[in-house]
Amino acid sequence: MNNILGQEFSIAFYNVENLFDTINSKNNDNEFLPNSHKKWNKEKYEEKIKKINTVIRSIKNPIIIGLCEIENKSVVEDIVNKSILKETHEVIHYESLDNRGIDNAIIYDKTKLNLCESGIIRIQLPRKHAPTRDIIWAKLNHLEDTIIIMVNHWPSRYGGIKESEPKRLAAAYSAKTFIDSIMKLNPKSKILFMGDLNDYPKNISTKIISRSLKSMIKKSSGKYKGTHNYKGKWNILDHIFVSKSLLKRKGIHAKKGSGIIHSNKFLLSTYKGRVVPFRTYEGKKYLNGYSDHLPVSVKIVLE
Repeated sequence: MNNILGQEFSIAFYNVENLFDTINSKNNDNEFLPNSHKKWNKEKYEEKIKKINTVIRSIKNPIIIGLCEIENKSVVEDIVNKSILKETHEVIHYESLDNRGIDNAIIYDKTKLNLCESGIIRIQLPRKHAPTRDIIWAKLNHLEDTIIIMVNHWPSRYGGIKESEPKRLAAAYSAKTFIDSIMKLNPKSKILFMGDLNDYPKNISTKIISRSLKSMIKKSSGKYKGTHNYKGKWNILDHIFVSKSLLKRKGIHAKKGSGIIHSNKFLLSTYKGRVVPFRTYEGKKYLNGYSDHLPVSVKIVLE
């Protein structure tokens, strides 16, 4: 590993928009089966995998990738095994209790980082709400230094922003409790928190995280000033935060101001005269796009 000292690498997060396999499972995946109204089949699935790998290559094959909206470990393994990541990257995944059967995952470069441990944070939602996605975390080390990665996909705004807000607040407090427990043991801990929070930087849930960590994704991080477009307006739903220790130029560290919202032309399309993410489906209509979210990344140095 010594020959990589001082080199820059990317850490990326990407909401891949409903990466389901074509096999009927106990999860609520009926929408993504060959006989469903979306006619989700092997050809469409393999095309989706290719597109995700195009995105990963465009970010210069990140050292760590956080993914959300994946059905299971096997679909993430297909991403890795059908790319140049096959010989270098490993998958970390845990099944959550999410009603739709979608989870989070981490892909990491095992030739540059060693996995110490990993696990999940199970979010306790207010009563009568269906379970949501777990936060997945991993402790990785390079030489004598350690970084903790957290990948999130907080509850959606379905049913209304105000009505659904308590669920995202529950997720935020669960994440904050975990972060605080780490920092209590070691105030110099290096933490990188990323995910689709389904809330904007101004929202209370996001601000809860910013009390402990520094935001790396801002409107100035991308051409369109956002990662997602809703009713013609861009805003940031996909975030990366880092601890202060991760910004100090020693050992593993993130480069200040390195946050990027990736907006390659192939990731975009035009809808009613407006530039929007080039998604896979618009309702039942198959568009053969990439995702309804843009990927985000930061630069990290191993020293």
